[in-house]
Amino acid sequence: MSTATFSADWLQQREPFDATARGAAAQHLQLQTRLAALRPHGPTPWRVIDLACGTGANLRWLAPRLGGAQQWLVVDHDAALLRCWPERPAAAGGALAGPAVALEQPLCFDGPGFEATILRQQLDLMTRLETLPWHAADLVTASALLDLVGTEWLHRLVAASAASRVALLMSLNVDGRHVWRPEDPMDATVGQLFAEHQKRDKGLGPALGSGAVAALRGALESAGYRVFTAASDWWVDGGESPQARALQCALIDGMAVAAGEQSRASAPSVRAWRRRRRAMAPETRLRVGHLDLLALPS
Repeated sequence: MSTATFSADWLQQREPFDATARGAAAQHLQLQTRLAALRPHGPTPWRVIDLACGTGANLRWLAPRLGGAQQWLVVDHDAALLRCWPERPAAAGGALAGPAVALEQPLCFDGPGFEATILRQQLDLMTRLETLPWHAADLVTASALLDLVGTEWLHRLVAASAASRVALLMSLNVDGRHVWRPEDPMDATVGQLFAEHQKRDKGLGPALGSGAVAALRGALESAGYRVFTAASDWWVDGGESPQARALQCALIDGMAVAAGEQSRASAPSVRAWRRRRRAMAPETRLRVGHLDLLALPS
């Protein structure tokens, strides 16, 4: 059963930083050019499945770049997040409309050059991954998911994808890099404890953490896919804006909690690190490493 849960507020807080990071990765991946080559001919719409969709940031970023008519099936185990969709701000130039609560009713997200029909589905990806309509999809996508999954689940994802020859776009997967400027003597220790904590079971098997992208790439290439990756790093300058400072403090808090849970003996020094880091936030720049992965069937 999927158990990892994220608050709607956290997902909203990170969305603008995700968008900036994805824009940089998209250029290196030649994303729009490569996806356009897969586009269905004639009036047939794009058919997209969004795994662990949260409140819809992935769709809001990707739909305008896919363009044209689209049909999205968006799935998450958390019904509360799915119900938040009509409340989220739409992307620039787009509009999201639909009933506030009823999951069985479709939504519409449109803007210049695109129109997407959206069906929301509450679904446990651990037990029901293979029940999704893989053969009806052109593209399966997810954002900030891979580092939460285990090896067995990853191979199930590859098997389902390969059987349908569907393209995959997996964005914003952590790769273990945290670069702080200025540095603190405890940065490396906290970072290592945080990385170890990330490998706990989040409901999809013992998590691969920062090794997920490499593991997925190898499995996909063995299945005959062409695989491309690009960095999609967050750059969080605490002196740039209140939003950046708030995100940096949220990351500091989250890392400190995880590191303290991973090593009780280190908890006092981790708490001291947290106090120092929060005090330095207005003068600190943080780079958080992520990778985007695009896989195309041969």
